[in-house]
Amino acid sequence: MAGDITDILKSWEFDPDNQVRIIQANDGREVLQIRQPLGIEQYELDSRPDGKTYEGKECYLEVLQEKLQDYTDANGTDEGFQVSHEQFQLLQNEGIIYYYRYLVLFQIGDFERTARDTEHNLQICDLLDKYAENEDDKKEILQYRPYIFRMFAIAKAMISLHQQLTAAAKEILESAIEEIENMPNIDTPAFQFERIRSLKYLRSTLKQVLEQKVSPLDQLKKELEAAVEEENYELAAELRDKIRTLKKEFEL
Repeated sequence: MAGDITDILKSWEFDPDNQVRIIQANDGREVLQIRQPLGIEQYELDSRPDGKTYEGKECYLEVLQEKLQDYTDANGTDEGFQVSHEQFQLLQNEGIIYYYRYLVLFQIGDFERTARDTEHNLQICDLLDKYAENEDDKKEILQYRPYIFRMFAIAKAMISLHQQLTAAAKEILESAIEEIENMPNIDTPAFQFERIRSLKYLRSTLKQVLEQKVSPLDQLKKELEAAVEEENYELAAELRDKIRTLKKEFEL
């Protein structure tokens, strides 16, 4: 039948150790694909992950940011500007697909794009924090702000470390810790959990930077390379499991 993707799925069998690839689309652009047990997900590498635009803008966040600017210009103040529940839902849905993409980008070590996508979601948090018409809408998003900020900070720190800018990485992590410590409290279990966990990971990463030690993830990757070189595939499989578990701890 038309639209049958059986042959596509057969050409890329599911393998938990080989789930991600970047391919060239028919028009020459690169797209990110993730092989799931029952299908394939595809994301644009740049712009909005699903490729949609709103009112000629790259994403819905930009639409609301422009509406805010127009309102402020017309009234001389932003007082009275509100994000409705319907607008919130569009923002929330957009933030979710950016979240799905930056998880994969972080996993494959694309920290530039991880920082870009987490910054996008932090801007959603900022907009709703100030202008959400409904308090429940604001709480729904802001309870995850510590996690998003943690991922943003670690991505930025990793960029600095790859450039051998240790002092810059240290400053990024210290600022992130202070930022999360000073975030206004959101009365939800998710916020309390994410703040505690994010501070834990940031402090652990900062300690590694200060001690200039190889991170556990980098050490496991080196051991994996050695195991493959020695054709010790049983050890290699075990190391891949450890790497996958460690990455999930940072991502979730």
